Amino acid sequence: MALINENFLKLKAGYLFPEIARRVKAFTEANPEGAARLIRCGIGDVTEALPEAVRYAMHEAVDEMGDRGTFKGYGPEQGYDFLRNAIADNDFKARGLEVSADEIFISDGSKCDTGNILDIFGAGNKIAITDPVYPVYVDTNVMIGNTGEADENGAYAGLTYLKCSPENGFVPDIPEEKVDLIYLCYPNNPTGAVATREQLTAWVAYARKHGSILLYDAAYEAFIQDESIPRSIYEIEGARECAIEFRSFSKNGGFTGVRCAFIVIPKTLLGYQKDGTAYPIHPLWSRRHSTKFNGASYIVQKGAEALYSDEGKSQIKALIEHYMGNAALLVEAVKAIGLPVFGGVNAPYVWVGTPNGLTSWQMFDKMLNEANVVITPGSGFGSAGEGYFRISAFNSRANVEEVCRRLAAL
Repeated sequence: MALINENFLKLKAGYLFPEIARRVKAFTEANPEGAARLIRCGIGDVTEALPEAVRYAMHEAVDEMGDRGTFKGYGPEQGYDFLRNAIADNDFKARGLEVSADEIFISDGSKCDTGNILDIFGAGNKIAITDPVYPVYVDTNVMIGNTGEADENGAYAGLTYLKCSPENGFVPDIPEEKVDLIYLCYPNNPTGAVATREQLTAWVAYARKHGSILLYDAAYEAFIQDESIPRSIYEIEGARECAIEFRSFSKNGGFTGVRCAFIVIPKTLLGYQKDGTAYPIHPLWSRRHSTKFNGASYIVQKGAEALYSDEGKSQIKALIEHYMGNAALLVEAVKAIGLPVFGGVNAPYVWVGTPNGLTSWQMFDKMLNEANVVITPGSGFGSAGEGYFRISAFNSRANVEEVCRRLAAL
C-alpha cells in the first residue's frame, strides 16, 4: 500500500489565506451588493502595473525567444549571470557588503525558498520561530517532521516560540536556551516591525556562539524608510558565518504574478555533521537547487534585471512611495478611531489591535460583513497574533481612501 506523509495530518484545518478566500467566497455568493463594493486588504498582493522598464525588457526577451539564433532553452539552474551580477553589484556591493554573484541563487519566490531550505538541514535541529509568524515557516516544519502535534492554541510541540509583543517592539528577546535554526523576518510580516542594528548584532552574536543559523527573510527590505535600519543581515559583522538571506522582487517590483526571487548563501557558512565535522552549506543548496529546480525563465530574469536599470530604480521608487503613502493613510485612520496600531512606517503592513475584546476572526467577519473590507486575522499568524489584525497597504489610492472612510464609519 502507498503510505502518506502523516506529518501533513498534524496541520491545522487550513492554511490562513485559503481560509480567508473561503470566507470571502461565501460572503460574495450570499451578498451580491456587498460583493460589488468589496475591497481586499488581506493577502499582501500588489495592485499596480508592472514597471515599464520590466515590461519593455520582457517584450525584448520574448522577441529573442522567437528567433532561432537567440532562443533560450534550459538556463543555468542557479540563475543567469546577468541577473546574479546585477543583484550582487546593486543590492550588496553598492552598500559595501561582501556578497559575490555565485553566492546568489535565483528562484521563483521567497515563500518557496523559505520552505525548501529545510531540505538541506537534518532531523533533530531545534527550530525557533517568532510569534506572530509568517505561516509558511511553521507549516513547512510540520510537513517535514520537525514538530509534534499542535495544542489547543495551535502551537506545535518541538518548536521554540519567540514571543513578539508591543513591549519588545515585536522583535523577540534572545533565548536563554540553545536553538539551531532561527527564522527572522524584518521588516516583519505581519507586524510591520523592524529590527535595529543593535538587535540584529545580538542575534548574530548568539548564532555564532552556538553554531546556529539565522534564516533571515528580507523580502520587504525595499520599504525601509529609516536609513539607520539594516536592509540586509550582512550589514552585521560576522553574519556571513551564520546567516542565509531571502529576497524577493514580488513586492518592490510588482512580481507577485511574474515570480522571481533569490536566496543568498555565503560560501563561509557552515553546518555540521552528527560527528561535529563542519561542512559548507553552499554546495548543499546548489545541489538541491539543481536537482529539484530547472531555473526561473529567461524572460522573467530579463525583467528582473531591468529593475536595476536607472529607469527601473526610478519606477520601483515610485511604487514604494505609492504603497507607503497608502500605509501612512491607514495608520492615521486607525489612530483616529482609537485603536492601537503598529507598523506602516518601514513596511507596507499595518498591525492593529482589535476593539472591545473581539477575537481576530470576529474582527475579520465584522470588517467583511459591515465594512465590506477584507483584512487578515492576527491569530492566523500564531497565538501571539490573537487580538490583532493586519491591513495590507497594497492597493490603489482610491481604495485605501475608501477603506479609511469605512473604518471611520464602522
